[in-house]
Amino acid sequence: MTYFDLMAKEWDSVPRRIERARAVAEAIKTSIHLSPSMKAFEYGCGTGLLSFELQPYLGHITLADSSSGMLAVLEEKIKSSGIQNMAPLRLDLSIDPLPQERYHLLYTLMTLHHIPDTDRVLRGFYTLLASQGYLCIADLDKEDGSFHGAGFDGHNGFDRDELGDRLTRLGFRNTRFTTCYQMTKEVETGVKTFPLFLMIAEKDIGQSSISNQQSAIKNRKSKHAETN
Repeated sequence: MTYFDLMAKEWDSVPRRIERARAVAEAIKTSIHLSPSMKAFEYGCGTGLLSFELQPYLGHITLADSSSGMLAVLEEKIKSSGIQNMAPLRLDLSIDPLPQERYHLLYTLMTLHHIPDTDRVLRGFYTLLASQGYLCIADLDKEDGSFHGAGFDGHNGFDRDELGDRLTRLGFRNTRFTTCYQMTKEVETGVKTFPLFLMIAEKDIGQSSISNQQSAIKNRKSKHAETN
C-alpha cells in the first residue's frame, strides 16, 4: 500500500488542497476557452479535486491515477454527486500502455515532480492529445528540497525554461508559464512559501513544427541571457 493509498480517505480534509485546486482551475479557465465539446484527461487525479472544479465547463473527463485508494474515494464522490461526465481510470503512464482515446485537454496538478521518468510521461501526454489540444501542468517551481524534505526521491520542482525547452523539443508550441498559487508550508527551517506554476502548451501539427521548436528554444535562451 502506497502513501497515497493510506492518505486517500483524509485527502480532502486539508483546506489548502481544496484552495489550491480552485486556484489552478481558475487559472486554466482564464487561459483556455473551455467547452462542453472538449474531452479532457486528468493525470494523477487523486480524489478529483481539480476535475470537480472544471467539470461544469467540459464534456467527458477521464480521471487517471495509479493509486487504488485515491480512485476508490473518487468513485464514491462521483457516485454520490450524480455527475455523469466523469470516469476514473487506474493508470501509470510510467509502465502502462497508453489509452487509445485522444483528448482536447490534458491537465495534471502536483504530479509531475513525483515521476522519475518525466520524459516518458511527457511523450505520453503529447500522444494522448488530439491535434491542437492543450496541455496544462501545475507544479512546483525549482526549490531546494525542503518542500518534501530528506528522503524524497522525486524532483525538487522544475526550472521553467528547462521544462519549456523539453516540451518544445517534443513538438509542443506556444508554451507559457504563470504563477497560479503560493503554497505556505512549515519545513525544518520554519514557514516557507513555495510558488506553483501553471504551464500551458499546445500540440503542434504541420510542417512548421521543427522551425517552431527551434525558434522557441532560441527565443527562450536569448531572453534568459538578457536577464542574467
